[in-house]
Amino acid sequence: MTDLRETGEVADAVAGNWVDRLAPPAMRPWLRLSRADRPAGTWLLLIPCLWAVTLAAAQSGWRPFDLWLIAGCGIGAFLMRGAGCTWNDITDRDFDGAVARTRSRPIPSGQVTVRGALVWLVAQALVAFGILLTFPAAAIWLGVLSLLPVAVYPFAKRFTWWPQVFLGVAFNWGALLAWAAHAGNLPMAALPLYAGGIAWTLFYDTIYAYQDIEDDALIGVRSTARRFGDRPGPWLAGFAAGAACLMALSVGLATGGAGRWVALVGVAGFVAHLAWQFRRLDHRDPATCLELFRSNRDAGLIPLPFFAAAAFV
Repeated sequence: MTDLRETGEVADAVAGNWVDRLAPPAMRPWLRLSRADRPAGTWLLLIPCLWAVTLAAAQSGWRPFDLWLIAGCGIGAFLMRGAGCTWNDITDRDFDGAVARTRSRPIPSGQVTVRGALVWLVAQALVAFGILLTFPAAAIWLGVLSLLPVAVYPFAKRFTWWPQVFLGVAFNWGALLAWAAHAGNLPMAALPLYAGGIAWTLFYDTIYAYQDIEDDALIGVRSTARRFGDRPGPWLAGFAAGAACLMALSVGLATGGAGRWVALVGVAGFVAHLAWQFRRLDHRDPATCLELFRSNRDAGLIPLPFFAAAAFV
């Protein structure tokens, strides 16, 4: 078996990922620090933005700026997910060194120094800020405000059993930002979409947290997985139902007529995927938990073509 300390690879990275295969060796530790070898998180940060752009277009029509808005959200999601993960790894470096799944990450494994990581964090954030400045003023202010939950999240596991709520607040902020960038303001329909994204994050990140439940108990890190123990089912079902109902409410506020029914088909597909995950879940099996967590990219993408089509019917 290959020694990860020799290759620099991270234990929970996607097998055969582009960073380990194609990136210049000198860049690999920095890209691993940004989780570029584990793209699921970038998708989960981007998808609420795409939900918002498509539903906003269904409400008020597509605009030429939306092409750049989608591209800018994509680049920004990659950069800000990288900056957020860098900040998380700086603050959690001692915890990560004590957990089997995370001790191969660049900082605890010695590939990157804390000072170097701070420089990398600032570089990513500055490029993302440059993209943000091309958006309308309301979106710029929301983008600046998003730094608060991003900064707080890594510390939440130290004082609450519900750090996934803080992750949801940060990870779904793009739903507010992207809707404001399209519309120039923040209509009521954006709020239940944002809240539904938070419920979705509670669903998928609780599944993710079950991978580390034993190590987290040993080192005193809190999570919803530890809070729910061997009875995650009712909680996960509640989070999934909440996400679906809030998404449907947003669709109802943003659309009408045939477009509403088209968009609701997308919501139904999203619900079907969460139900499939729920049936497959074995919270005692870390490999299954990781597989299902990653599958939420597909769950989040399902509504998009239906939301986008709702503007044309």
